[in-house]
Amino acid sequence: MTEIPYLHDIVILFGSILVVIVASYRLKVPAIIGFLVTGVLVGPHGLKLVHDSEHVEVFAEFGVVFLLFVIGIELSFNQLKKLWHFFIIGGFVQTVATVSITTIICIKLGHPLPQSIFYGLLVALSSTAIVLRLYSDKRELNSPQGKVSTAILLFQDLLIVPLLLTVPILGGTVSATSPELITRFGGGLAVVALTFIIGRNVLPVLLKLIIQTGVREIVVIVCLFTCLGAALLTESFGFSLALGAFLSGILISESDYRSQLLAEITPFRDVFNSMFFISVGMLLHLDFFFEHLFPVLFLVLCIILLKAVILIVTVVLLKFPIRTAIIAAMGLAQVGEFSFVLIRAGSVHGLFNDYHYQMAIASAVFTMILTPLLFRIAPKIAAIFDSLSGTKTTPIDSETSSSATETKVVVCGYGLNGRHLARVLKTSHVPYIIIDLNGYKVEQALKTGEPIIYGDVTRPEILIHGGIKSASVAVLSFPDPPALRHSIRLMRQLNPNLYIIVRSQYLSEWEELRDCGADEVIAQEFETSIEIVTMVLSKLHLPGNLIRTQSRILREDGYEMLRAPSPVIGISEKVFQALYQGTTDSFFLSETHFAVGKSISELRLRKETGASVIAIVQGNNTLTNPPPEHVFNSGDVLVMVGSHAEIDNAFIFLEKSRTRK
Repeated sequence: MTEIPYLHDIVILFGSILVVIVASYRLKVPAIIGFLVTGVLVGPHGLKLVHDSEHVEVFAEFGVVFLLFVIGIELSFNQLKKLWHFFIIGGFVQTVATVSITTIICIKLGHPLPQSIFYGLLVALSSTAIVLRLYSDKRELNSPQGKVSTAILLFQDLLIVPLLLTVPILGGTVSATSPELITRFGGGLAVVALTFIIGRNVLPVLLKLIIQTGVREIVVIVCLFTCLGAALLTESFGFSLALGAFLSGILISESDYRSQLLAEITPFRDVFNSMFFISVGMLLHLDFFFEHLFPVLFLVLCIILLKAVILIVTVVLLKFPIRTAIIAAMGLAQVGEFSFVLIRAGSVHGLFNDYHYQMAIASAVFTMILTPLLFRIAPKIAAIFDSLSGTKTTPIDSETSSSATETKVVVCGYGLNGRHLARVLKTSHVPYIIIDLNGYKVEQALKTGEPIIYGDVTRPEILIHGGIKSASVAVLSFPDPPALRHSIRLMRQLNPNLYIIVRSQYLSEWEELRDCGADEVIAQEFETSIEIVTMVLSKLHLPGNLIRTQSRILREDGYEMLRAPSPVIGISEKVFQALYQGTTDSFFLSETHFAVGKSISELRLRKETGASVIAIVQGNNTLTNPPPEHVFNSGDVLVMVGSHAEIDNAFIFLEKSRTRK
């Protein structure tokens, strides 16, 4: 029988992937870290279950292509617009500072300039896949540290294309003279322009024709064709496969069919990406690691400290407090997955000897493995530094200071909820003060005359400046769970009689926030579900009083379940029966409606549908229990009663007959 060369390795890889995914889920660690460890163990330098890493590298190349393709699709220009300040300033400062300082250190250690710059590029990148997954698991993507980290990671993701073009120049395989540089980058721009021209003119038409067929298999094929075709196009011009994949993803991101295409390609991305990270783990020689254990660990420590310090300074420059800066910095202190792409490219272009190649692989792998631990200890380290440092606040003038002593409401967070509350409090002449950490929002609010303070509500001096001791109510509405818990405890200490209202994103946070001292916790997730229920019941024409009763019971039962999981017996059944006893609804008669000029008996509504007209509203007058001979006029509002089915039939009868004469 013919032997399939890759079959043995593929079976080992897929078996390893299954084990890693299950174990990662149980241990609550990102699967990527499990893939890296798996690669180390099963590879030719570990247990030798996979003898030839070159087999895996073939799949790893596909992994890089699909990784960049999906990142291109996921890059939202609307998202970049919201984070533009953090994206441009934070991303640029962090990248330039990291590359510059790393380059200087490497030159001092005796490395040549091109190699030193290359090391700086490796260190500058962080892991988008690991960091965003950890923030998502902790439900902190919308927190200050989550937002600034996302912006910096997006900036780094966009750098991968020019960095891949730079590696051959640093390695000397492409001439670095001015004409050659101009030709190469000009050629790169031409390829980008050609890809965009083709994509802009051909891709939308092609996608429309394909999507309209409704055949799911064709959608999958067009994803693969677009991704691999663009990769082949850029490679034919002498550039990387990844460049074409990234550009094709960017083009699709602006398509109306972006979400469906992303859903179709995601399984392929996950399979090949897992192989990519396993192949990275296979590159690590365990013999080398144990032989050079202390140098590797020392390099890992240096990378984490260097990146953390630079990131702390960067985030502080963006006007965040030291607590947020430390949490964000420690989350981004690892070396990213794109660094492995650069390492592979650097190896091809002669930027490594064997020793430095293995040192780069080992240090990068272990910075990623340590990332979950850094996430866990970051809030504790931030709390220590926060207690030792002061927090910059906006100077409070005499008017603000005097109003602080009269404050009735302290609004923590000037997002949408905070702005709405502030507007209502202002029109109601209730004294209030706003506290927010977003410097841009504070500046804009000050221009409109809002009593706002720039500061961190986890600091007692900020709360005291905001009048927390004299306030009656505090409203906390910002997406940072650790800060919420700390602020609630602090407010309760400063003012035991304060009524604290907290908005949380998830119902699962309700009990913990109540234990911290909150009087009311409004779970956005739960309230949205109640709003949906209310809309559905309204659409079904249920009486308003029954809808309000059902919403109240849902709210009481839902929050009560978190205190005592035992269900409340009988209430739901009673409401269920009440809802189906009947309802009332109304219908407006336009000038052209067939019922105008007819009497109730002529309309035959009761006989046709089962519903009865119990009242007629004519302007400001209401006629209850109208007699059968009453004639309908233009502009009348019919108030009907009946079961749900009867009311629905009445609406169908009146709507379909609207223009009938």
